[in-house]
Order: sequence, then C-alpha cells, then structure tokens
Amino acid sequence: MTPEQQKKFKYWQWRTLIGTMVGYIFFYLIRKNFSFAMPGLTAEFGITKASLGMILSLGGFLYGLSKLFNGMLADRVNGRWHMVIGLIGSTITAFGIGFGTIIITKLTGVAEGSTADFVSKFVLLISIFYIINQLFQGFGFPPCSRLIPRWVPAGELATKMSIWNTSHSIGAGLACLCGIFIMGMMGTDMSGNPEVVASIAENLSKSTTDEAVISAASNYGAWKMMFIIPGIVAAIGVFVTAAILRDTPKSVGLPELSEGNEKKEESTETPAEISAFIRKHVWQNPIIWALAVADFFVYVIRFAVLDWGPTFLREHCGMTPEWAGITVFVFEIFGVIGMLIAGWASDKLFNGRSARTCLICMIGTLVSVLGFIGLQKAGASPVVLLFVLALAGAFIYGPQALIGVISSNHATRKGSATALGIIGFVSYVSVLVSGWGFGLIADSKYGWNGVFVAMVVMAVIGAVIFVPMWKMKRDAYSDAE
Repeated sequence: MTPEQQKKFKYWQWRTLIGTMVGYIFFYLIRKNFSFAMPGLTAEFGITKASLGMILSLGGFLYGLSKLFNGMLADRVNGRWHMVIGLIGSTITAFGIGFGTIIITKLTGVAEGSTADFVSKFVLLISIFYIINQLFQGFGFPPCSRLIPRWVPAGELATKMSIWNTSHSIGAGLACLCGIFIMGMMGTDMSGNPEVVASIAENLSKSTTDEAVISAASNYGAWKMMFIIPGIVAAIGVFVTAAILRDTPKSVGLPELSEGNEKKEESTETPAEISAFIRKHVWQNPIIWALAVADFFVYVIRFAVLDWGPTFLREHCGMTPEWAGITVFVFEIFGVIGMLIAGWASDKLFNGRSARTCLICMIGTLVSVLGFIGLQKAGASPVVLLFVLALAGAFIYGPQALIGVISSNHATRKGSATALGIIGFVSYVSVLVSGWGFGLIADSKYGWNGVFVAMVVMAVIGAVIFVPMWKMKRDAYSDAE
C-alpha cells in the first residue's frame, strides 16, 4: 500500500472496529435486559425459575443455531446490512415483550393480573417474542467475525479482538445500569397494598427476605420498562450502525489483506472453491471443534452469573436490586479489564498463541469461583462478594474473547465467520445447563450451592481442554491453499 492508502486503511480499520462494537452493544442491550426483568416477572406473576430457565434455554439454543446459520451466511454476504437487519428484528421483539400484557389483553380479552389463565398466555407470548429475539440476535456476531479479520492482520488480531470483545461487557454493563435504575427506581409503589405484598411473598421462594418482597412491591411493573427503554435506544442504534459500517477494504477502494499462501483476490474464487476451502479448514479442522467444546464450558460459567446473578444475590444473599445490579455491573467492568490484559498478553508475551492465555485464565476462574463459594458460606460482606465475583469475570472473559481469535487465525479470514458460527452454536447449547439446568438445581434441595458446585466442575473441564493447545502454532495462514 502507498502511504496514503495505509493512512486511509488505518482509519477504516478503527472505524470498522468501533462500528461493529457499537452495533453489538445495541444487540446486547436488548438481549441481557431479560435477566434483570426476571425477578419482577416472578414477583408479579409467579413464573417459576424452571419456567424462566426453560425460556432462556430454548431461546439460547435457537440463538446458537442462528449463529451457526448466520456464520455460514456471513462469509458470503455484505456484513454491514447483515448486522443492521438483525438489529431491526431484535428491536421489534423487545417492544413486543414490553407491551406484552397489553397485547394479551387486546388479543384474548383476559384482564391483566396473576390469574392462571392470564399467566399461561403471558408466558407463551414472552416465550414467542424471546425466541424470535434470539433468532435475530444470531445476526449480531457473525457479520463482525467476517468484518474484523478483513481489516486486521493476524499478528494484531488478539489485541484488536480483545478490544472489540469489550462490547459484550459494555452492552451487559449498560443493561446492568438499566436494571439498577429501572428495577430499583421505576414502576408503581405498591408496598402499602397488603394484597400486592402478600401476592408477591407467595410468588417468591420461601428463602426470600422481607426486604426483597417490599422492594419488588415498591417497583411494581418496572420490568416493562426493562424492554421498552432499551428498545428505544436500539432503534436509534439501527441508524448509527448503518451509517458507520462498510463491508470490505475493496468496498472503499482499498486493497484486501493477504497473508501466507492465502489468495489475494477472493472474488476470483468460485462458490465451489470457497465451499471446499471452508470444508477443509473449518468443518474438518479438529482445532475448531476443540475450541467449540471449550467455549461451551466458558459460556456456562459466564451465563450462570449474567442470567442468574441478580436473582441469586437478591434471594440468597439478601441484596437490594441496586446492590445486585452493581455487583453484576462490576463483574462486567472487570471483564473488560481481563479481556484487554488477555489480548495484550497473547500478542506481546506469547507471540499470538492465545491458547496459553486461555489456560491461565481458566485456572484463575476456578480459583475465583471456589473463593466466592467459601466467602459466601462464611457470611462475607456484599463488598467482598462483589470483588471476588468480579475477579471471576476478569478471568472468564479472557477465553470468551480469545477463543474467537484462535478460531479466526486457524480457519483464516475466508472461513472465520463459519468457524465462529460453529463455535457460537456449541457455546449456546450451554444455556441448556446455565438456563434450564441451573434453574432446576436452584429450585431443588441442592439450591444455589449446587449451582456453584456445578460451575466449579465446568471450570475444571474447560481448563483441561486448553492443556494440549499449549504448543499449538499461532495461525494456519501458511497452510492455506
């Protein structure tokens, strides 16, 4: 490239990185809001944790399936519009859940309330909209996994992708802030209504504190705004994402990146040649499948905290909605720090061999979860529990960010989206464990302690998978044909 082209390329590289981050943050804002609305749904309608866990599990499984399909699609279509279409669909479904009680009343004539007839119809409506939301959410990451490797060389990918992966934590952090503000400060104060308080107490578990019951009654109906307000923000995000992004360097008059034996002009390849390349370097690549299994265990731990953290901290530790939200928010902040450090360590200390960083991070996650269990049983203060849970976040987000880097480097940029689609599908099968499975455990005689023991087992298995990868080379571009 000429000096002028290099300058222009650098500009578009960072514009693409920031644009995909911003777009994905909007996706995340209308995906993780459901977790913060769950305590309100249980308190007001008596929806069980097992039912909510089933919704999470089914939606998450279909999200993974959508990531697989969209991963294969993303290697062949325009990444900019691929992402925008998904954000539009997700935004519509957020409004659908937020106005769900009104929709049920209009369609069926059943008045809003906690009657069995209304609740059953309402749960069905939530399930439908949440599932549709998850299908459109699958449009979010695959376009990013296509766009970023086309603008970032392999030697810089761990650092740049770690920066990009902070969008997960920023999005979840914003969802946490919404949870703190909306679930703790909005809604109707019904704490002076004995019937409402008695109904909430009956709907919640026996171990729930009186403070949690009064808190739920004080913010009655706030869960609706957990969908409506993020939905408004995401609607604005549709236009922002479309304005920032473009597809490939060629689309803005720049030469494409190429490394090793990779062909410089992908556009000259026939569909059959592209399919053969992806079949060999992705579907038949054992490294991709090992990474997919590892990501499964990483996501079980991550989602156990994000999906159930607010409920666990409120019911079992007696935290207020504000404290529970702050704890998960700090978890995400530490996650950002952990991702950035992990990306820097991979490129600077291990010469791009990110699997080494992943192994260290999984060991750190295991130690942190064990520490949280011990301190929680010892009756540690909320501040101490917050710090230890946040430390687990700092470690678990390292592998969450770097597994995508390893797969992109070994599938090469021509197959990166498909590889990440496979990994995304397998990782989101984890919601069968973190959602439905952990919901059943929490409702059983083992309770939340059983959930944390299961998380320890997942951390051990995840660490073991990375051990054989310690000597693995950085990328497969020298093998590309």
